Amino acid sequence: MRLDHQRHHSEDEVVDVVVVGTGAGGAPLLASLARRGLSVVALEAGPNTEPDDHTPDEVEAPGDINWMDERISGGSAPTAFGPNNSGTGVGGSTLHWGAFTPRPNAHDIRLRTDSGQGEDWPIDHAELTGWIEQVEHDVGVAGPAHYPWDPARRYRMGPPARNASSDMMIRGAAAVGITATDAPVGLTTEDRHQEHHGLRQACVACGSCHQGCRNGAKVSTDTTYLPAAVAFGAEIRAEAFVHGIELDARGEVEAVVYRQDGRDHRQRCRALVLAAGGIETPRLLLHTGLANSSGQVGRNFTAHGATQVWATFDESMRSYRGYPSSIITEDFVRPADADFAGGYLIQSLGVQPLTLATSLVRGGGLRGAELVRALQDYPRMAGVGINAECLPYDDNRLVLADELDENGVPKARVTFSPGSNEEAITKHAVRTMTAIVEAAGGKDVRVLDRTAHTVGTARMGTDAGNSVVDDAGRSWDVPNMWIVDNSVFPSSLIANPALTIMALSLRTADRLLRAGR
Repeated sequence: MRLDHQRHHSEDEVVDVVVVGTGAGGAPLLASLARRGLSVVALEAGPNTEPDDHTPDEVEAPGDINWMDERISGGSAPTAFGPNNSGTGVGGSTLHWGAFTPRPNAHDIRLRTDSGQGEDWPIDHAELTGWIEQVEHDVGVAGPAHYPWDPARRYRMGPPARNASSDMMIRGAAAVGITATDAPVGLTTEDRHQEHHGLRQACVACGSCHQGCRNGAKVSTDTTYLPAAVAFGAEIRAEAFVHGIELDARGEVEAVVYRQDGRDHRQRCRALVLAAGGIETPRLLLHTGLANSSGQVGRNFTAHGATQVWATFDESMRSYRGYPSSIITEDFVRPADADFAGGYLIQSLGVQPLTLATSLVRGGGLRGAELVRALQDYPRMAGVGINAECLPYDDNRLVLADELDENGVPKARVTFSPGSNEEAITKHAVRTMTAIVEAAGGKDVRVLDRTAHTVGTARMGTDAGNSVVDDAGRSWDVPNMWIVDNSVFPSSLIANPALTIMALSLRTADRLLRAGR
């Protein structure tokens, strides 16, 4: 995005707020604070790009928009990072996300109350929905005229055109008595003028959402909130890796230390907002030894169950064409026959060939000639996948490794193993998804194990003894430090996290302004 006309602040100037990260967590807050006249500086570890800098090439794209620095992963189901769940650059993970925007269900917010497991959110569902509706208005979310599980809901744009994979899921779901419809998605299905950015063209159904949108149709903060933030006076510093936080004698943040162009810089500030995501936020806190009197920083790591079921069809499917995930069913938010806490969503799938090949290797265990034979069916393959609840477990956590990165900061070591609850959800979901694809005419069914997203490593709560921040995202330990990203989620939800992160960002901005710092 254009930064040549932005306001510049001196490092000696005490700015009102420094924000670390420019994705779904940092950008809405940055725009909100700048609009209210605060002096704000955003520090982004990745580069600044324009939409037309992105490439649809699956091999080249990760070097442009994904966080590819090594993270050490362990447990019985090691989390795959990089293109799977980690973005970088001005725009953060919204540069590479799939733009699937279901709203969290009221059941998700009160998981512990309903099931006796997991955690409740310290936020009322109706209030959260209000902030979500504001985000949908701000950035442009498309969806069906009638949403079966929430008939009062309205979207300002109609859904994108369905591809063959979408038609397959609609056909199969109807055959087995499951309600399915066009999903809410964060993209423009008609030309849209975005304030302070300009024209965002209607989606052209190129299928390259995860490689970066080249015409601005997909919601990304570099074409929505960030141009507004800059217009109101915010400064964005790209390729600025934060590795230090300095406190004053009162125990409050007085400066942030970051590396840019090979040397360290120090920006003074009155308040700090961390929005670096579920891995980098806790890594920075553990590295600096801050905000962890509860011992909860890095704990409660969760990853959505994202198992997929693929099949081969007689007709051509060409799943690389069109918006990838345009169909949804919420029939299994809380299944009547569940023997588990939580539930799951199902969505249609469309992927580029390298992405499918990676899933066949990681999730299906295919290698060599067997992998080659499977990929020969790619033009006729289509699938469906879940986004499922994941409970926090004591052994699933992020710690600092002994190995250092190029900036001298210990690398993140993440351990993740699904529990019996997740195994029960997956078993139920595989049975459901298999019924859908077989009813649609699929053969040679393949189940691919997978997880998605990084959630819950600095959770919010009402008790300083078992949470890192309060219900507004404010640190219990450092009063002028706030966190607003997926690390604060008390439970994983079954909705994809980005829409909720943006809503929390607006909410935290409001609370920060009310607090007067």
